[in-house]
Amino acid sequence: PWGSEENFKGIIDLIKMKAYSYTIDNLGVNYREESISEDMLELANAHHHKVIECLAELDEKIMEKYLEGVEITSNEIKSAIRRLTIKNKVVPVLCGSALKNKGIQLLLNAIVDYLPSPLDVPPVKGIDPQNEKGIDRLPEDKEPLSSLVFKIMTDPYIGKLSFVRVYSGILKSGTYVYNSTKDFKERINRLVLIHADHKKDVTEIPAGNLGAIIGLKKSTTGDTLCDVKHPIILESMKFPEPVISIAIEPKSKAEQDKMALALDKLSEEDPTFRRTHNVETGQTIISGMGELHLEIIVDRLLREFRVEGNIGKPQVAYKETIEKAAKARGKFIR
Repeated sequence: PWGSEENFKGIIDLIKMKAYSYTIDNLGVNYREESISEDMLELANAHHHKVIECLAELDEKIMEKYLEGVEITSNEIKSAIRRLTIKNKVVPVLCGSALKNKGIQLLLNAIVDYLPSPLDVPPVKGIDPQNEKGIDRLPEDKEPLSSLVFKIMTDPYIGKLSFVRVYSGILKSGTYVYNSTKDFKERINRLVLIHADHKKDVTEIPAGNLGAIIGLKKSTTGDTLCDVKHPIILESMKFPEPVISIAIEPKSKAEQDKMALALDKLSEEDPTFRRTHNVETGQTIISGMGELHLEIIVDRLLREFRVEGNIGKPQVAYKETIEKAAKARGKFIR
């Protein structure tokens, strides 16, 4: 990181040895590549050599050049990181700021540079729901369909979007698929490819690709969608329990039902977000992974669902109970 907190200027790339400045306050849309400033150059060089030393310990090609004293190019460093990432020997770490979207472009580039394609990893493993035996599926179009719903999103114009990754086979519109996780069939009405805010209609999504299904009724995050005749259950995603809770209520009573509907849609999209109703206090409690997470939820309520909410601390319902046995004496007077 180049600076910190309110002085966070940008990011220094220890592989290319370039600085990326996000000084323009436009939520990280534009950034500028420049030379590393003199006050950060010595520290950046030291960490650059540490990266090379760590790679030399794990990768033979880098070790040979390191021992020979030959300069190692940024492309060779990238190739080594990719090889080691695919082998699960290293985990690339990037920095940025989610609040101002700083570093998002570098993160997307790193995903392309370092993470494996479907052909770089072993076949996906699943379980046959009929006999609970293990099954392997190759990332090929000729294999039976196996796909996983990994995200749900509500679009104000077209409704519910279910994001899927197709591990094998071809997902085609106008066909029925089997939800092996919950044991029912779903019809694929419409398929789209997502490019930021643009949605491109397609008739099929082949193996190894991502896309979205419009109009699924019951399928949720973590469900397996597969061929009706060749069922398989893929490993579902596990989500951590929420760590913080706040109370929320609409600004007016008229928006009570509207807020409840909006919160239900948001909890369907985000499995780490929970909504509960405290019967004793009558409060609606929302829970998430941190303060920023819940701030974004409240902001989305206003921005996407036009519901304004008041937030506060959850009330504690105090109760009386008998602590210990005791004796007492009373008089009855007529």
